[in-house]
Amino acid sequence: MTKTKAPKEQKPKEKTDAPQAKKSLGLTMPDINNKKVMGELKGLKVLTPSVVASRLNVRLSLAKDFLNELEKRKMVEYVSGGKNLKIYKLLG
Repeated sequence: MTKTKAPKEQKPKEKTDAPQAKKSLGLTMPDINNKKVMGELKGLKVLTPSVVASRLNVRLSLAKDFLNELEKRKMVEYVSGGKNLKIYKLLG
């Protein structure tokens, strides 16, 4: 004799929260003169484009441009890196 399983009653799933909106990454370069932006970066020992992109919530390409602009203004110093990764140090 084999036992047959009784069909389980399926409960409809209830949604508790509304669907979360996707965070869009910033498409404009952060303001260099903004104290809040520079305050985010002051606590970091080294700056890489990926760190800056995640901290400021911008795309990686904008973070690279942002670091290049900071280097031109003598606010960061290029420390080391190769073709794919550049490491900067905040001055002052």
